[in-house]
Amino acid sequence: MALKEKLHQLKLKYQGKKMAPAFNALHTFLYTPNETTHSGAHVRAADDLKRTMNTVILSLVPCLLFGMFNAGYQHYSAINGFPENFSLFEHFLTWDNFWVGVTTVLPLVIVSYGVGLAIEFLFAVIKGHEVEEGYLVTGMLVPLIVPVDTPLWMLAIAVVFGVVIGKEVFGGTGMNILNPALTIRAFLFFAYPTWMSGDKVWVHEAVERAGTADAISGETILGSLAQGSEYSYSLADMFYGFIPGSVGETSTLLILLGGLFLIFSKIASWRIMVSAVIGALAMGLIFNGIVDAGWLPEYSKFYTLMSFPFWQHLIVGGLAFGIVFMATDPVTGSQTNKGKWYYGFFIGFLSVMIRVFNPGYPEGVFLAILLMNVFAPTIDHYVVKGNIKKRLKRLKTATIYPKASDEVDSLKTETA
Repeated sequence: MALKEKLHQLKLKYQGKKMAPAFNALHTFLYTPNETTHSGAHVRAADDLKRTMNTVILSLVPCLLFGMFNAGYQHYSAINGFPENFSLFEHFLTWDNFWVGVTTVLPLVIVSYGVGLAIEFLFAVIKGHEVEEGYLVTGMLVPLIVPVDTPLWMLAIAVVFGVVIGKEVFGGTGMNILNPALTIRAFLFFAYPTWMSGDKVWVHEAVERAGTADAISGETILGSLAQGSEYSYSLADMFYGFIPGSVGETSTLLILLGGLFLIFSKIASWRIMVSAVIGALAMGLIFNGIVDAGWLPEYSKFYTLMSFPFWQHLIVGGLAFGIVFMATDPVTGSQTNKGKWYYGFFIGFLSVMIRVFNPGYPEGVFLAILLMNVFAPTIDHYVVKGNIKKRLKRLKTATIYPKASDEVDSLKTETA
């Protein structure tokens, strides 16, 4: 008997019972259900929630693979020094680098999916509804936005908090007001701040070697700027991603390609991406203008970050990753086209602002997105309200030719 038939038999066996959602989820995740619609008022299209989630995951896979190689590259470079004549195949795309990534990044992915999906199945069984595919993307995002040596038990606790508090208490997939992946990241940051910031957590084994003769450092570019020190990375390193940072956030090139793929497949909103970039550039220009005008002394702790070229904010830290893969979340983001421009602009604007004014943790994209998640419904409310006022105003000045006198009275009442 084929696997599909076995799963179908299990589905029939447990139909109407408590564990039915769990078997149905396994069946529909691997195969097309045997029962499909043939008539009636149904929307027939090639995309559904599962395919949408899988499309986003496909766009994240290059960032994941790059992050695995980069984990090894940063580790060995911190120990042996960065190569003078860098070669992509000789120094980066090596088996040693990839193996470090396999042993460090892959467990993060397994724990993220294992714990998160277990909670999804548990709530589906308790509530008696079908298991939804909303966590498929969250499970991939979480390992990409944390440091490479994040303890697995710590990640598991954060995933439990993020899925339960960030999503399930609001009703599950499609009902949450906060991005679950960023909720998990925020929990880690506030509960275990020493594991989410500093100059040791971004490079494999840097924490273990601290205080020994073999100690290594892996300060990020933003961390160096916050401390007022220089960094040795070139613009090419920043753009291609050969720098320390969270697992999947370093390569702006791959993030850009992933964003174009999501726009082309009509999964993500280009309005949010473009407006967020405009907002980040605007805030960066303001800070550069303050420095150029001489309003900020060089001894200020904000000077190095404020004088950092405005456009380079887009190629360091997690700003690009957050704009492309998290700000565009269709559930927690703004829903109206006009609202998406405001929503995205303030995400970029606030991200750079928080970077500069929070030297203890010079990264603000996840806080900015979570804040705008809260305000997204308010933005949409006023956009819709403004559209209604404009239409009512046009209606009052329009020439109307009703068919009967009672319609005239009703129109006068509505537009009065």
